[in-house]
Amino acid sequence: MTVHEGAGTTPSTRNASRGDRIHHVRAGESHGHAALSGSTTGSKKLWMGLVENPPLSATDNHHHGDSEAGIYVVSGHPVFVHHDGRQEVRISAGPGDFLLVPPFVPHREENPDPDEPVVVVIARTTQEPIKVPVPELYHLDETDAR
Repeated sequence: MTVHEGAGTTPSTRNASRGDRIHHVRAGESHGHAALSGSTTGSKKLWMGLVENPPLSATDNHHHGDSEAGIYVVSGHPVFVHHDGRQEVRISAGPGDFLLVPPFVPHREENPDPDEPVVVVIARTTQEPIKVPVPELYHLDETDAR
């Protein structure tokens, strides 16, 4: 038997602690950028959300602690910058591209376009987002990640 939730049901975040069902967060129901997290749906090992970076913007240099970050580019043309030990490496991405940022890797996101915002979906392997600012980009050695 299939049961369909009605269009007028209350948001799934009301029962965030329930781990025995699928949680549905409808468009417009997310809390800020977070759609799926420990606080919105009771997620134990995942944070997922939609982030928009305005034209001609850049984040600060940062890493995400021991969390992996998977990124899907919805629209725009972001540039992801990290350091390879000799110089900054710039990775240009576009709609439909996926990126993986490993734990502790210092990086920043840039939107060089003067007119178009960048929209990405981010998934992280922690309940809530971790963002640790760093003063500059540097190469992550295996011993740095410990």
